[in-house]
Amino acid sequence: MLNRTALADRLGMRKGLSDRQFTAVSAALGLALAAGVAFAAGPWDSGQRKAEQDWAAARTLTGGAHHEPAARAKPAPAPSAPAVLAVLGTGGDRSAPDAAVAPDGAGAGLRAVLDPLLKDPALGTRRSAVVIDTATGKRLYGVGADTPMTPASTVKIATTVAALSALGPAHRIPTTVRASADLRTVTLVGGGDPTLDRAALRSLAAGTARALKDGGVRSVRLRYDTSAYSGPALHPIGPNENIAPVSALMVDEGRLDDTSSGPAPRSGDPARDAADAFGELLDEAGVAAGDGAAPGRAAAKSRPVAEHLSAPLSALVERALTNSDNDIAEALARRTAIAAGEPADFRGGRRAVTAQLKKLGLPLKGVNIADGSGLDRQDKVTAALLAGLLARAADQEHPELRPVLTGLPVAGFSGTLSGRYTTKSGGTGLIRAKTGTLTGVNSLSGTVVDPHGRLLAFAFLASGTAAPSEAQSALDALATALADGRR
Repeated sequence: MLNRTALADRLGMRKGLSDRQFTAVSAALGLALAAGVAFAAGPWDSGQRKAEQDWAAARTLTGGAHHEPAARAKPAPAPSAPAVLAVLGTGGDRSAPDAAVAPDGAGAGLRAVLDPLLKDPALGTRRSAVVIDTATGKRLYGVGADTPMTPASTVKIATTVAALSALGPAHRIPTTVRASADLRTVTLVGGGDPTLDRAALRSLAAGTARALKDGGVRSVRLRYDTSAYSGPALHPIGPNENIAPVSALMVDEGRLDDTSSGPAPRSGDPARDAADAFGELLDEAGVAAGDGAAPGRAAAKSRPVAEHLSAPLSALVERALTNSDNDIAEALARRTAIAAGEPADFRGGRRAVTAQLKKLGLPLKGVNIADGSGLDRQDKVTAALLAGLLARAADQEHPELRPVLTGLPVAGFSGTLSGRYTTKSGGTGLIRAKTGTLTGVNSLSGTVVDPHGRLLAFAFLASGTAAPSEAQSALDALATALADGRR
């Protein structure tokens, strides 16, 4: 494996840098490399250290029954975590991560660099920007900071922050099988886990078959229950390869091919498809499923005979942000709604997510969270909100939100940023950011460690753009300017 110095040399970053700047860049590259190693180790909860997960779970046991056990006293955070944050500094008032512009020279320096870049015609007819020093909570730069704009997929930052705040990083989404008192009817009950796969379905079928055989039953009626969700299943954009019908029961996000991310042909009825697949696996396990599956709720006196739990919420958040996964994002909005006692539909998700953001004390004037994924053009957020959310996730007082940062794609390396930066870009490996793209809308919001060692949170929003690739390059140039210290 390359060390930090070798990697910096390979990326062409040594040339033109002072020793101090080179040291800062090398340190940041070391962090990116460490993140890459953890990412490769998998699965999706690799971004947080286990000790920090336990600490976060112990501090925020809310949102339902599916949490890791918390009987023991809460552990201390991982020893390395405070050290990293201490380097960034802990002074200042962080109660409002969108505080007044810093009075020092940092703001003036940023204006000199960012103002010309923000005027790039590729950014369309409207644009806004905010940069926050996460250590102090001070806004270093702002243009149109409080102007509501269509965020596209960067709204997933709001969705994931709300879900982690409401449910905690250790929360898992259940899929259960319930049997009637006489064991003659079994019901596959969806809890809203879009990542349920065939292997998990096979395990559920095997567990169900064992319980039925123990009771002397080898033939059953099969039902499937999607009542955890309410409201319309189709997203307002209609049938689309970017998202399946939103259902509490599906396998592999309703994908009809072998992909795990990005656009794909989708099932028109993912719940029925999941139930039919379960019935086939039940047959293979030695229990006949009769005439196939039919929709219906589990009987009042039914009992669970098998259960599968999703990966921890921290892992789902990371996957949703890295791959811009619309199905997971909509599921997280509905799980947040359920935790808040709201209907698990688009409107309930909007109210629940908004309520959680309000509890965090973030600026919500003009904000409208219409869906969880950002596919709805009725979504409106501000650059101040997005940057403030990331500042909250970096706050030592909110370790439960850390997966929002660890899930952000790494420039030139992972997720939706894997192809947007080259080895010659000053931001490669140094920028972590969520992308957003709709026709005429482009956005980028994330974090970067600048050459002075400061962790900056930024949000750049543009609308009225005519050429997506040119708009993306202009946004990448803004983020790179933060990373390379030209000020």
